[in-house]
Amino acid sequence: MKNRNPKGNGNGEGSTMDGPKPMTMKKKKNMNRLGGSGTGLSLQAFANAKSTSNHYNPALIKKKKEFYKNAKYVNKYKKSLKQQNQGKNSLPSAQRTIEDENEDINGSRANNMNNKKKKNGSQSLRQVYEKQWEEKEKARMEREAAMQVKKEQREKAEAQRKVERKEMFKKTRHGQPVMKYRIQHLLQSIQGSSSASS
Repeated sequence: MKNRNPKGNGNGEGSTMDGPKPMTMKKKKNMNRLGGSGTGLSLQAFANAKSTSNHYNPALIKKKKEFYKNAKYVNKYKKSLKQQNQGKNSLPSAQRTIEDENEDINGSRANNMNNKKKKNGSQSLRQVYEKQWEEKEKARMEREAAMQVKKEQREKAEAQRKVERKEMFKKTRHGQPVMKYRIQHLLQSIQGSSSASS
């Protein structure tokens, strides 16, 4: 093992480790770090000591939100333009503009072939879309029917509970509970539990 204290001779006297550094040494280092001794803090040291690194800037956050909002509007606008262009391509030949009619014969034949392909494609897409819409509509109607049945059952059970509650709280002239309804209720619950167990 190497000798930790080079000043000592080889008999181990110099190999003792120093304890914690005295407070004065730490104080000097801190003072130097903060801008020297006796002169106070320099402006640069003060700014560095006070600065935080959380990077919270409301102006930048607002700018980002506005940017994303504008991007969303631009995308919506592009989508609507695309849909309008698809709608124009699927119009019948009687509704085409005069510019389309003035095209040269060769170009118009090629365009007619492309338009027919587009029409067939858009018709098949429309059929697929209508089929999906019908399926969604059918599923929605089924959900609504199931919800209606549940609602009716709930209302029926609630009305039954109200009637039973009203009967259970009936009292005689002297303020005593009417036992007839309570005994009927107990009998029904016993019969129900015995039929469920067997």
